[in-house]
Amino acid sequence: VAFERAKQGTGASRRLRITGRTPGIVYGGTGEPSLIELDHNALFHAIKKEAFHASVLEMDLGGKTEKVLLRDLQMHPFKQLILHIDFQRVDARTRLTMKVPLHYSGEEESPAVKTENCLVNHVMTELSISCLPMYSA
Repeated sequence: VAFERAKQGTGASRRLRITGRTPGIVYGGTGEPSLIELDHNALFHAIKKEAFHASVLEMDLGGKTEKVLLRDLQMHPFKQLILHIDFQRVDARTRLTMKVPLHYSGEEESPAVKTENCLVNHVMTELSISCLPMYSA
């Protein structure tokens, strides 16, 4: 759940962070860019999940639900604090490009690893995918 925010700037963002909120923006699609604020604790736990980074999310903003993608996340250099977050609106008729992580399985059971003491080397860790988003309207 995101809330719209009226004030922008360094001072306003600093005051938001002190109260446990994280400033952000939602842009793209057919709408105007919207300044938002999110609960920091809920957001911090959500970013630990890989699906949050690589899937289309539903955001409740001002009483209506929008489909968004996480585009940018700024963290504090040494504190566990999210400074700012950017989301991009998803339009069903616009092609998306995003990186999807790869997960390898079964390397421990491979005969080459077991008997020949070979080492499995993962050359690629993610794929760049470009497609139209698919979701039910």
